[in-house]
Amino acid sequence: MGVGTSELKTTTRSNRFAGLLTRERLIAGCVAFVLFGFLLFFALRWFEHAITFHPLRYDDRTGWQQPTSAQDVWLKTTDGVRLHGWLFETRERPALATIIYFHGNGGNISSVGWVGESLASRGFDVLLIDYRGYGQSEGEVDGETGLYADADASYEYITKTRGVRSSSVVLYGQSLGTAVAVDLASRHQSAALILESGFSSASDLASAVLPILPRHLHFLARNRFDSKRKLSSIKCPVLISHGDPDLIIPTEHGRLLFAAANEPKKLLIFPGAGHNVFGSLGDGYLDQVADFLRTATRPDRH
Repeated sequence: MGVGTSELKTTTRSNRFAGLLTRERLIAGCVAFVLFGFLLFFALRWFEHAITFHPLRYDDRTGWQQPTSAQDVWLKTTDGVRLHGWLFETRERPALATIIYFHGNGGNISSVGWVGESLASRGFDVLLIDYRGYGQSEGEVDGETGLYADADASYEYITKTRGVRSSSVVLYGQSLGTAVAVDLASRHQSAALILESGFSSASDLASAVLPILPRHLHFLARNRFDSKRKLSSIKCPVLISHGDPDLIIPTEHGRLLFAAANEPKKLLIFPGAGHNVFGSLGDGYLDQVADFLRTATRPDRH
């Protein structure tokens, strides 16, 4: 009888120990899962920022050259960030339209000064703007919300400070700048929208850049850049151009943007042009852009 009781107690202790061990393992597993989740989240956020933004700050030792025809412009965003830009005024008065140009994710406006000069020589006033953290602009770029605030500041400068009618404002984006231009056009009136080497959304681009990441995890990203969805609300003429092949943003994204845009719209695919269409084709390409804008900004369209 005593032996049986002893064995029962031993068995009970063993069961309790096994239960505690199982619970501890369960807790440890949950903690490990949570830690892995946090690590995955921050790793994805870091990777997203690293591939999205490549700002180049102003450094007078690198030979920064302001075009002789450009005027320095300083703007302030609603969240207090001071931005720098260049304004090119055409010699043809009045200007056919005013173009606000949003560059890609690398460099700064010194890389595209010639684009401003070239478009100004074709009868357009042009504002090149550096996002926060780029060039001489203050602040740090941290996501799409800041970029949209920068775009709003440039639009307000053109329409309010310079008094340009919204029906004479053209929004031109290249690469990352296409998402900025589309967002601005979805919230403000413009005469035309130009999207060069653009992407349909951050999620679509992530599927191409990081195909091993399941699409259902894309919600962990900070930025959406959902140009494809926003285009449905834009009514102005849209010009979409893309090189083929484009090793940075697949050409298919240009076609997806074109499919999402409303009429009137035009799609230009340039075999062999690569990602920087304007850099590859130069004045010949900008002639086509100017021709499109002359039609889109005709007085009888408004």
